[in-house]
Amino acid sequence: MIKLVSDTIDRDDINSLIEWLSQDEIPRLTKGDLTWELEKKWAKKIGTKYSVFVNSGSSSILLTLATLKETNRLKNLKIVVPSLSWATDVSSPMLLGYDTFMCDCNLSDLSCDLEALENLFIEENPSTFILVSPLGLVPNMKKVVDLCDKYGVILLEDVCESMGSKYQDKYLGSFGFASFYSMYFGHHLSTIEGGFINTNDEGFYHQMLMMRSHGWDRDLPSDVQKDIRESYGCSDFDGLYNFYLPGMNLRSTDLQAFIGLRAIDKLDNYSSKRRENFKYYIDKLKVNQLHLEEKPNDYVSSFAIPILHPMRNDIIRDLQDEGVEVRPLIAGNMANKPMWYGRQRKLGRVDGNLENCELLDKQGFYVPNHQDLSKEDIDKIVNIINDYE
Repeated sequence: MIKLVSDTIDRDDINSLIEWLSQDEIPRLTKGDLTWELEKKWAKKIGTKYSVFVNSGSSSILLTLATLKETNRLKNLKIVVPSLSWATDVSSPMLLGYDTFMCDCNLSDLSCDLEALENLFIEENPSTFILVSPLGLVPNMKKVVDLCDKYGVILLEDVCESMGSKYQDKYLGSFGFASFYSMYFGHHLSTIEGGFINTNDEGFYHQMLMMRSHGWDRDLPSDVQKDIRESYGCSDFDGLYNFYLPGMNLRSTDLQAFIGLRAIDKLDNYSSKRRENFKYYIDKLKVNQLHLEEKPNDYVSSFAIPILHPMRNDIIRDLQDEGVEVRPLIAGNMANKPMWYGRQRKLGRVDGNLENCELLDKQGFYVPNHQDLSKEDIDKIVNIINDYE
């Protein structure tokens, strides 16, 4: 079996965790000092001022959108999401009452078609846009940022599949107002379950800390905590159970933070291996109808290799028969999922045309890439695909 993913938590991590848990005095397992340490280390790694550790990548989307809404930062509740994305990129704004519009993808880096995106910005005047960077591929961040600046749209980056990828030598996730990362098993790094939100906005960071933990002020810096209590005439005693925002509980644990602190040190090595594999795939593949590349000064920390071919079902059958794990291209066209069309939501572009994503839905799939994949594994996969030249 050539697996789609390979666990990034290794035996050394488990042994270190056991040693940590075996102290004479049981260490704190709920969110504590290790979580703060992890957040600072991750923010520094990506190049942002702040990071918030939560219990999943999906929770990072939910918390960000909820905080934007509850703190009156939006000019309206319209949001644009990619049709080629993950379920919670779409379901999170739907659940929070955003008027959600889908945008078609392009067929080079698989992020949003920029012409379609600008049309939506002009026609709908949304407050927010979630940019998904699929499978480690790198969007044209300059054009995306310029479009968002031109039309006054808040840029949120979903980097859950592109941890370690760079545009012009700068990490994806450091361009927008906030960004999302997943630490789920099988992603670039893992804390079993977990996710990050990164931002440079101090006020928003403080608001997310409150929203993450019930809406109270316990996680705020002491001076900020003092100011908010004084502004509401709240004593220190009453402040223990005072709630300033309609918060949730999306916290992770110090046990996972312990794993995460070790995981961050692995990112460069794992990204380098994924990038090397990506280049080897590109050199060997002959029949892929997607023209994949790594542009100058960019860095593709590849998550998996997308394939577009009209004989998709036959290729998938042959790959599976030879023990190769295969998946639909992310999730296909999200507009085709019952959670969307069952609610009669509008389809992304003004004319409802998601033709590129429809093509990927019918003919797209992806094959494995991870830090433990060998050249022999890649050769086997590529040879099966190239038989359909």
